[in-house]
Amino acid sequence: MSVRRIIVEREIAKEFTEKFVKKISAFKVGNPKEPDTIIGPLINKQQLNHVKSNVEAAVRDGAKILCGGKADGLCYYPTVLVNVKPTTPFAREETFGPVVSVIEVENEEEAIHIANETGYGLSAGIITRDFVKGLAVAQRIETGIVHINDQTVHDEPQVPFGGVKDSGWGRFGGRAALEEFTELRWVSIQRTPRQYPF
Repeated sequence: MSVRRIIVEREIAKEFTEKFVKKISAFKVGNPKEPDTIIGPLINKQQLNHVKSNVEAAVRDGAKILCGGKADGLCYYPTVLVNVKPTTPFAREETFGPVVSVIEVENEEEAIHIANETGYGLSAGIITRDFVKGLAVAQRIETGIVHINDQTVHDEPQVPFGGVKDSGWGRFGGRAALEEFTELRWVSIQRTPRQYPF
């Protein structure tokens, strides 16, 4: 559910990106036992190398690092990339690290096209002042979960949780979970002899 791509309309992209980079550059990286730490370590060296290699491949293909792009032990600093080509592993695969690309688009149509141009479809967030437009875009985004004016990382036990495409099958949460983990059967008992027409 973690954001990997931020798609922003061009007229606000520069201002958004500057504010976003300033905000996450101030995040404390390090020991998660310290209460003011925002970014802790990755699970192991293999995962750290995976994140690093995806970022490095994107840079080799022309992407630019606006902040981060470095590690300290198993901690990878929050990283923002721009100009990520859609063919790089960074754009196509789950990176599972504190890395994101900012993609500028001309309009809503291009944003929807790029949002759907992926093999994954778990969660999306739409930020807008126009709720009607937000709902219309949400209906066209190919994900199992869409949050309007909220982050993508949101889960509640009573609602169906799950994605489309390569983001899994079925749903967890509430009644959906009961149905997912239950084999629906029909068992009948005829207590008196049935009369057949022949």
